[in-house]
Amino acid sequence: MAVQWLLVCHGLVTLLVLVSFLCGQWPIFQGTFIHTIHNFLTFGAFDYFRRFVEFVFGSRGSNALHLTQYYCCDRPNPILQAIYLAIVGGTYYLIVSSIFNYIPGHYIGGYHRYTSLLAVSVGILLFLLTSFSDPGTINAENVSQYLSVYPYDNIIYSEKECSTCKILKPARSKHCSICDRCVARFDHHCGWMNNCIGEKNTLYFVMFLLWHFFLCVYGTVAIGLVLAGRLKELEVVYILTAYYGIEDSFRSLAPHVVQWLLGSYNTQILLMVFLAIVSLLLSGFFGYHASLCLSNTTTNETFKWQDYLSWQRKVKEAKASAEALNASLGDLRQEIKPPESKWKSFFRRSHLEDVEIIKNNIYDRASSKIFTRSFIRFHHDPHSQHIIIIIINLKRGKDVGFVFSYGGVIQFSLV
Repeated sequence: MAVQWLLVCHGLVTLLVLVSFLCGQWPIFQGTFIHTIHNFLTFGAFDYFRRFVEFVFGSRGSNALHLTQYYCCDRPNPILQAIYLAIVGGTYYLIVSSIFNYIPGHYIGGYHRYTSLLAVSVGILLFLLTSFSDPGTINAENVSQYLSVYPYDNIIYSEKECSTCKILKPARSKHCSICDRCVARFDHHCGWMNNCIGEKNTLYFVMFLLWHFFLCVYGTVAIGLVLAGRLKELEVVYILTAYYGIEDSFRSLAPHVVQWLLGSYNTQILLMVFLAIVSLLLSGFFGYHASLCLSNTTTNETFKWQDYLSWQRKVKEAKASAEALNASLGDLRQEIKPPESKWKSFFRRSHLEDVEIIKNNIYDRASSKIFTRSFIRFHHDPHSQHIIIIIINLKRGKDVGFVFSYGGVIQFSLV
């Protein structure tokens, strides 16, 4: 039973890795663990490996790793092509060695031995056509033809010269930095094909996706029919119900049947699950490119339109913010009164005239008594700029205080 659960876990991990690697950058997976796994598989794992190589081997190992990365990712190379052929060849070998022994079966005919080989051959032929056909290379001899076929829209494409090829870039074209050439109606550079996908090989590429989707579905269904035939031929359901007392219902029989299949045909089940997963991924890729073909758009143009619309959205937001700011400033100007004229302020009535004067103020009476009983004597100090005002109280016969001026400040002190 442990082996069966190990196979199930292996299949689930394989599915998670494939979906994360191929689809983790999709918007629907943003902020999820699938996006995190995608970042680790595409960037994080290599970064950790680079640090390890640099720590162990120093700068020489780091430089060698950078050269390898440059060759694998930034230059044309047949690595992914070899991996594709290895996957197709290895999968077909496992099918032949583990499935052909049961063909013909109860639900599948013997001719599938030959139709499967024909289907794989057609898939490889489409792969070769897409890989080695001209995607629509633009050069000085045919640039005028492409300029007349693809006019500029002056929105995402405007007239300009390719800085590398030194020729005018027709609309819908792009210079591929990996292939180092301008490609007409450029869609994308496909590493699996080691070739650009452009005007002249887009049909081959779409047919390649569609055919491999049908090929994977065909393999999944064929393996399923073989396993169903084995269940019928070995009378597994009859044995479970007659000898083991299992109820003759799908809900009761399904766990026991699955357990028997995992124990007896684990390789076939893994192949079927693998082909089913790849068929789902290929259906997504084919659907996406089919929609692009129906709308006469390319992947490169999709990204360009997204950037343009994003820029337009930012411009509208900036204009709206500017209009809101101007409106706020206008309201503020209306609230602020204009400055008063100097002539108006000169002839304006003083605020002190509005102050109510309190009659019979005790402080006024006190001050009047002081000055009626006193006389003021001025004394100038010749050694300073001070003018001393001495107030002599007539009643008490002595000075009660003095006022002095220093630096324009009047002070009064009691003695």
